[in-house]
Amino acid sequence: MGILPDHWIREQAKKGMIDPYEEKQIAAGQISYGVSSYGYDARVAPEFKVFTNVDSAIIDPKNFQESSFVNRDTDVCILPPNSFALGRTIEYFKIPRDVLVICLGKSTYARCGIIVNVTPLEPEWEGHVTLEFSNTTPLPAKIYANEGVCQFLFFKGDSECEVSYKDRAGKYMGQRGVTLPKILKK
Repeated sequence: MGILPDHWIREQAKKGMIDPYEEKQIAAGQISYGVSSYGYDARVAPEFKVFTNVDSAIIDPKNFQESSFVNRDTDVCILPPNSFALGRTIEYFKIPRDVLVICLGKSTYARCGIIVNVTPLEPEWEGHVTLEFSNTTPLPAKIYANEGVCQFLFFKGDSECEVSYKDRAGKYMGQRGVTLPKILKK
């Protein structure tokens, strides 16, 4: 399994793998986004779900309560100290059958104590990527919408998988917007 370069990402983007797609790094006056040597730096949309404890909710991935967060549509999300928020990429991804995608947070945010987490994008998954932001500091932190927040790295398998995310009808297939945790019904 090898990591795929910028020219492969460009070719796949032309086929619809990333939409919208930025063919070069955009960096002047903002946190960079667009294609890089071996990855794609994605942007966060101005749509956030910030966790709150106003109602003394318990976070339960099997029974998630929408009262656990407040919605914010904003160009700058203020993440409270030691808190957590969900966002989503501006970009919509369609992953090829023989590719696995890993996401890493950008160092600009990591150096400020903001951790970006995303689980791998599996073969033939598609959708907006839900992004998880953790503010590990005792201070409020800013997340800038419409700017880069994470980098996706594309790895080509030695052969195609037998069963893709699409084949097994994964529960987050085709997600749009910020998608909350869910459990498949029996």
